[in-house]
Amino acid sequence: MSAKGMLQRPAGMYQAGTTENRLPHLETFCLAAELGSFTAAARAFGITQAAVSQRIQRLERRLGVGLFRRRARRLQLTQAGEKLYEYAQRLQRLQQEAIARVTGCRMGQMSELRIGASTVPGEYLLGELLARFQERFPQVQVRVQVTNTQQVLQQVERGQVHIGLVGACNDSPQLEFRGFGWDRLVLVVSPQHPLAMRTVVSLRELIKHRLIVREAGSGSRQCLEQALRRAGLSLDDWESVMELGSNLAIKEAVQRGLGIAIVSQYVVRDWVESGQLAQVAIARWKAARRFYAVWRRHKPLPVAAQLFLDVLFARRSPSRAAV
Repeated sequence: MSAKGMLQRPAGMYQAGTTENRLPHLETFCLAAELGSFTAAARAFGITQAAVSQRIQRLERRLGVGLFRRRARRLQLTQAGEKLYEYAQRLQRLQQEAIARVTGCRMGQMSELRIGASTVPGEYLLGELLARFQERFPQVQVRVQVTNTQQVLQQVERGQVHIGLVGACNDSPQLEFRGFGWDRLVLVVSPQHPLAMRTVVSLRELIKHRLIVREAGSGSRQCLEQALRRAGLSLDDWESVMELGSNLAIKEAVQRGLGIAIVSQYVVRDWVESGQLAQVAIARWKAARRFYAVWRRHKPLPVAAQLFLDVLFARRSPSRAAV
């Protein structure tokens, strides 16, 4: 075979040095998608809005499809734009991770990650997750707000945080939920409480004892109320209910004999193991719930948020049987 024949390639095969198979200005496209504005993207890059428009037009001509549409003075991705953004994010994450691993340098778009978390995932699960995330990406500045589930969902919808970690979900069309772990609610009493000597109690036996619960808007409270409804009961059936605004306040109130509580296993595990609280089984009681990561469905996530989700979903989630 001649040297000329050995160098021939099939028509359309990629050749090094050509630009036919490369997509121009993906970084500009991603930032415009995340900010929802050519003007904001231009300001971030330090160029004119016209320059950003020209870059996007060039990318659209290369693909032969429209990538953006304007809705209520904001840009939204078309279906083709959403597909391209998904691939562009993968490329950006690989590039950013390569830079972080090789140089340890701080990178602009990865510089901040804002997380909202409800109390149980925020106080009992997030620490381990952040340790693993920051070990891989120490250049990312993480800001966390811990509050109840309802407030976290509001923060996500308003764009105040990139990602929420919550113990309940809703049917908002603006939000995307994905489960990452399980929890269950357990009954705890003071070690001096008469029920502490029991192995198993019925749910209806508990009605005469003061029940201490979290405030409305808490994922734990929502899970408890749903489980009671399935058992044919509600909080209105209790002779006395005390509402407190934190898990720590509930644990201390139960320990002091002010009432009983049905709370997350994560909240009371250490106190039960140390003997500060007694855990008692409830007959035929089923109160399991999922933990969810939540983000805005139609708002592209920045690279740092995508990287955090990669770490989160790589974590071995506890099964229903384990809880």
